[in-house]
Amino acid sequence: MKKLLLLVALGVALNAALQHLDLVWKAGDVLLNLCAPFLAGAAIAFVLNVPMRQIERRLFPELPEGRAPGRLRRAKRPISFILTLLLVCGLLAVVFFLILPEIGRTVQNLVDRIPVFLQQAQENAERMAAQYPQVVEWINSIQIDWEKVGQSAMDFAQNSMGGVVNSTIGIASSIIGGAIGSVVAVVFAAYVLLQKERLGRQYRQLLYAYLPEKHADRISEIGTLSFRTFSGFLSGQCLEAVILGCMFFLTMSILRFPYALTISVLITVTALIPIFGAFIGCIVGAFLILTADPMQAVWFVILFLILQQVEGNLIYPHVVGSSVGLPSLWVLAAVTVGGSLMGIVGMLVFIPLCSVAYTLLRHNVLNRLHRRNIPKEKYLFPKKLSEVPFVRGKAPIVDCVPDESFDPPAEEEGEAEASSAAEDSEASASGTGEEAESQEEPKE
Repeated sequence: MKKLLLLVALGVALNAALQHLDLVWKAGDVLLNLCAPFLAGAAIAFVLNVPMRQIERRLFPELPEGRAPGRLRRAKRPISFILTLLLVCGLLAVVFFLILPEIGRTVQNLVDRIPVFLQQAQENAERMAAQYPQVVEWINSIQIDWEKVGQSAMDFAQNSMGGVVNSTIGIASSIIGGAIGSVVAVVFAAYVLLQKERLGRQYRQLLYAYLPEKHADRISEIGTLSFRTFSGFLSGQCLEAVILGCMFFLTMSILRFPYALTISVLITVTALIPIFGAFIGCIVGAFLILTADPMQAVWFVILFLILQQVEGNLIYPHVVGSSVGLPSLWVLAAVTVGGSLMGIVGMLVFIPLCSVAYTLLRHNVLNRLHRRNIPKEKYLFPKKLSEVPFVRGKAPIVDCVPDESFDPPAEEEGEAEASSAAEDSEASASGTGEEAESQEEPKE
C-alpha cells in the first residue's frame, strides 16, 4: 500500500509540474541561487583536497601500531590546510607578478606609439590627397548636418541615462552579492576540509539509515569511483599543463624568443582548461611578442601550432586519459560536448563524468557477459578475417556468399573425416559399401 500511495503521489506531482513548467523553472532558479555558495565551496574544497592530502601524507606518515600521536600530529589537519592555502596563494602571486607587469608594459608601449602612428597616418593621408585630388573633392562634396547629428546624440544620451543608472545599480549589487558568496564559499570549503572524515561518516549513516543496504552499497561504490576519477583528472590536468609549459620554455629559450618565461607561465595556467585553454595563452603571448618584433610573433604562432598538435595528439590523451581511465577518443569527445553545452566549466566537468559513466558501463557489460557464459571468441575482435568464428559450423558471421573453394577449419575437417570413416566402416560391415556410398546423399 505504501508503494502504491507513493506511486500515485509521484504521478500527481509530475502532472502538476508538467502543467506549470514556468513555476518549476523559477523555483529551480531560486534554489540554485541559494545553494550556489555551498556548491562553489564544495568545488573549492574538492580541488584543494588533492594537494592537501599529498602534504598530509608527506609530512605526517602513519604511525606504527601502539604508538600514541604527539601534540603536533594531532594538529596535522589545520597545518596541512594552512600549508595548502599558502602554496595556492604563492602560485597565484607568482603568476600575477610575472604576467600582469609584462602586460602593463606592453600596453604602455602601445600607448607611447600612438602619437607616432597618428603622425604617420597623417603623412600618408596628405600624400594620398596629393596623388588623388579627385578623392579629396568627392570627400569635400559630402554634406553632413552636424546639428542633426548632435541632437540625435543628445536624445540617445538622455534616453539611455536611466538604463545606465539601473545597470550600474545591478552591477554593484551583483558585485556585492558575489563577494559575500565568495566569502561564504571559502568558509564552507575550510569547514569541509577540516571536518571531512566526520562529514563522510554522517553521509554514510544517512545513506544506510534510509536506503536498503544493497542500494546504499551501490551509491557508496559510485561515490568512491567518482572521487577517484575527479582526483585523477585534476592531477593529470596539472601534470599536462606543467609539461606543456616546460616545452614552451625550452623551445622559446633555444629559439631566443622574447618573454619566454612569462609566456610559458601564462600557457601553463591557461592549459588547465582542457585542450582549448592553451589558445588563450597563445593570443596573449603573440600580443606581447608583437610589440617587440612582429615577425617573431608570426613564428611564435607557428611554433604554438606545432607544439599544440604534439601535446593534443600525443601527451594530453595519454596523460589525462590514463589518469581518468578514459580512452583518448572519448576524452576528445567529452571535451567537445562539454564545451559546447557549458563552456569552460563543461570542459572541466565532462571528462571525469564521462569516465565514471564509461567505467560503470564497462563493468555492467562484462558482468552481463560473464553471467550469460558468452565465450570471449564471440565478442573479441579477430586479428584476421579467417579467424571469424562460424555460426553452427555452416556459414561465417560476415554477410557474404560462401565460396565452394573455402577451406573449413581444422576442427570441421577432423569431424568430416571421422564421419566418413564411420560411414565406410558401417558400409564394409554390411558388405554393401559401394552401394551405400553411391546411394548416400552429398552433405553440405
